[in-house]
Amino acid sequence: MGFPQVEQLAFMSEELGVKNLNFSFSIPNSSLLCFKEDFGVDWQMRAIRGATTASENTVEVIQEVVTELLDELENRNQFQPKDIISVTFSVTRDLDAVFPAAIARARPGWDNVAMLDVQQMHVEGSLQRCIRFLIHAYLPASASIHHIYLRNAASLRPDWSLPQIQASQQAVKSKV
Repeated sequence: MGFPQVEQLAFMSEELGVKNLNFSFSIPNSSLLCFKEDFGVDWQMRAIRGATTASENTVEVIQEVVTELLDELENRNQFQPKDIISVTFSVTRDLDAVFPAAIARARPGWDNVAMLDVQQMHVEGSLQRCIRFLIHAYLPASASIHHIYLRNAASLRPDWSLPQIQASQQAVKSKV
């Protein structure tokens, strides 16, 4: 499987005459894919997008909206934090009271996820007080992806504010 330490332990145990040795070890997220394939499920690295807006630039409001966004993400996509490879949060320049990653890191299971906060490029007339995320995670290839756009950020992707179609479903053809 590409884990030399495990292969070395197995070889050493055979030399000592130990049979049926059980191993318990920690696998980094980056190595998890090779094990998930062994269980008969086709896993892929997938990207999930989302955004929300804050009514004001305070720790309390930003914590409320980031928590709401991540709760909805977990509820609609039904994955565990251990499946997440990384999260990039971007915020508009008018939000600087707290890092969204610090809020996410306080959630159960999220403390081992690689996270980065960046400032969104400013474009005149763009949505203000906006918090976005881009998450990369290992998910079953057949799983539906639900991108989460809440509050005023729903206007960024109105096509994604509706329930997502599963990849296995056929699209309905238009007669127009």
